[in-house]
Amino acid sequence: MALAQYDLVLVLVGLVVLGVVLLPQRVAERPVSLPILALAFGAVVFSLPLGLPAPDPIEYGDAAERLAELGVIVALMGAGLKIDRPVSWPAWSSAVRLLAVTMPLTIAAAAVLGWGVLGFAVPTAMLLGAVVAPTDPVLASEVQVKDPGEGYEDEPTPEQAGMGHEVRFALTTEAGLNDGLAFPFTYLAILFALVGLAPGNWAGEWAIVYVGYKILVGFLMGAAAGYVVARLVFATQAETRLGISLAGLEALAATLLVYGLTELVGGYGFIAVFVAAVVIRDYERGHEYDDALHAAAEMTEYVVMVAVMVLFGGALATGLLDPLTVEAALIGLALVFLVRPLAGAVGLLGFDRDPRERAAIAFFGIRGIGSFYYLAYGLNQAPFPDADSLWALVGFVVLVSVVVHGITATPVMNRLETE
Repeated sequence: MALAQYDLVLVLVGLVVLGVVLLPQRVAERPVSLPILALAFGAVVFSLPLGLPAPDPIEYGDAAERLAELGVIVALMGAGLKIDRPVSWPAWSSAVRLLAVTMPLTIAAAAVLGWGVLGFAVPTAMLLGAVVAPTDPVLASEVQVKDPGEGYEDEPTPEQAGMGHEVRFALTTEAGLNDGLAFPFTYLAILFALVGLAPGNWAGEWAIVYVGYKILVGFLMGAAAGYVVARLVFATQAETRLGISLAGLEALAATLLVYGLTELVGGYGFIAVFVAAVVIRDYERGHEYDDALHAAAEMTEYVVMVAVMVLFGGALATGLLDPLTVEAALIGLALVFLVRPLAGAVGLLGFDRDPRERAAIAFFGIRGIGSFYYLAYGLNQAPFPDADSLWALVGFVVLVSVVVHGITATPVMNRLETE
């Protein structure tokens, strides 16, 4: 990279970091979100004749995968650290419904539309279903639990802890777990692409390894590592100036450790990170240091999220959507406005909550960086036909979700919480 271009990149990175610090305060109660602003900034910057390379996620597939991966894992830690509700039934029934019913329905519907309407090959259609199924823990902050202990005017009692706004809880826990639970379906698409559709070629390996072993190891590693980290974190209090200045960075350390260790033993690291965060939060519920841990995780999450959105805006400005057809755009709109809301409504049938709350949970199935990760990962693992068309469709779905959900999230949540 030439020196002048390097200096330009430093300026842009500085602007991005400054925006992360200043903009959330300005848009907190407005019908606009930080991701929208970051996306617009990226589109403008990469449209200018500055000599910047186009951030093509196909050409830079490995970089796209790793950056999205980092964004997801730090967001999963932040999401888990916010959840105060003890893990129990029926307290977590909304999350179970979304994971057990809504998610499989979304995968199936997206795959059928990709195959039957767009003419994708079965492996590509299956990958589409897996990619658009998980809601995003990164871009959905406006509709998630905001802070540990949120939802109470006074300090909650142990019996009340975490029994706050059901919409925020349901969407936070769904985003925390379905990013890991989408992996078996991503691997199913990869196996289709590598060994064919005949069940004898993939069924046993998929069921035993990619569904059974990897999910189980993810939960066990998350629980064990979360407990160990919690004991270490809460065993000592920061008293020195350096210790106080570094307060909360254990959250980032835990994210990387738990994810890396779980992946090394073949488990799903996404599941492990979220489970570990929930265990850490539960270890000393109500401890003042919970806020420091959450703040550190949230800061890292915002920086990575804005970086990804800036690059996404640049990709849009440099031709990511060029292969998008009218039919694919209509399917993308259907995925956002029909498939997810209907699948969410089916999953929440019989759920004893206000119909407006159920409608909000069903509607805010935000797609984003998690979809980018799974798509980049799948394309890096196996050859899929129509990769450019798939990126165009997924990019369009994320664009629509970022704009529509970003504009509607704050007013809808404010109205629900004041009625």
